[in-house]
Amino acid sequence: MRPSNKIIIRNKRASFDYELLEHFLAGIVLTGTEIKSIRLGKASLTDSFCQLHGGELWAKNIQIAEYFFGNYNNHEPKRDRKLLLTKRELRKLERLTKETGFTIVPTKLFINEKGLAKLDVAVAKGKKTYDKRQTLKAREDQREMDRQFKH
Repeated sequence: MRPSNKIIIRNKRASFDYELLEHFLAGIVLTGTEIKSIRLGKASLTDSFCQLHGGELWAKNIQIAEYFFGNYNNHEPKRDRKLLLTKRELRKLERLTKETGFTIVPTKLFINEKGLAKLDVAVAKGKKTYDKRQTLKAREDQREMDRQFKH
């Protein structure tokens, strides 16, 4: 039985910069030292994105720090990583991203119950500046209402 350590690495900028429309759960192809670094929580999804290339989905710019105890076989921190989805999901992603303004963004990297690394990706549409201000205002209003109800 594996220890139940809850490693969840989130992309906080994704929900701020994009309107997330549809989520997909993908497996991720990793090397031995990469999974060890993720288990230590040494990964970042900032500025990362996904790209369809040759009928496959690739995650780009995901920063997984080199494993401290690794040797000469250590991995490259920002290499492109292949994502594992079904053909049906890949076709759906391709169809959704054909429209202008839509992109695929990683939102969450975590380790599931079986000990496998999974990447939650979302089809997203970029927000305009006024949308971002609206999001901040709604969050501020919600915080203010929570404060009033507590007292």
